[in-house]
Amino acid sequence: MARQASPSQRDEMTPPTRYHLVLLALCLLPGLAAGRAIATDQGLVKCHISENSKSASGRLVIKAGDRVIAEGACREAGLRVPAGKYTAIVGLDGVLDAPEARRSVTVAPGQTARVSADFATGVLQLVFTQGGKPAAGMAIIRRSGKQIGTVASGVAAHLSVGRYEVTARYRHHRRDLGAVSVTAGGHKTLQVAFD
Repeated sequence: MARQASPSQRDEMTPPTRYHLVLLALCLLPGLAAGRAIATDQGLVKCHISENSKSASGRLVIKAGDRVIAEGACREAGLRVPAGKYTAIVGLDGVLDAPEARRSVTVAPGQTARVSADFATGVLQLVFTQGGKPAAGMAIIRRSGKQIGTVASGVAAHLSVGRYEVTARYRHHRRDLGAVSVTAGGHKTLQVAFD
């Protein structure tokens, strides 16, 4: 038969149990306080990106000097970073010349900072023919003498607004088309015929 503790014995066991709970709480409190300090020392950077004044998708990079602090999709959910002063780099997706906008941003502890950028873009498309029939060629696109990409005949090149130098290539043929302007929301098609 199990032996039960008398009332006096149970009373004697209670104080050590309370003592241990108090001791445990004292051990945990500094850690909890430190966790709160870390959380409140951070802020949030929310991002909005648009293309020709319409919502678009892109990326956000937060930098301190040359060091990347955080990066991810440019969206309302934002990126959490330590409080401080940063450079926010907003980039637009799906554009051949990969446009970026830089913004200075100050993040206060426990606060939300916002950055936004609107990019003006248009479309340039080249259609090649040879002897009156569609031909598979390639267009080389440069800006200020620097090549930014190539696109095949019939494929629409999504570009930032500006002037570009375009060269058409088909087999052993090469033709410089000179400066071509891309306008906001515009769609320019160039017909290039080879004999």
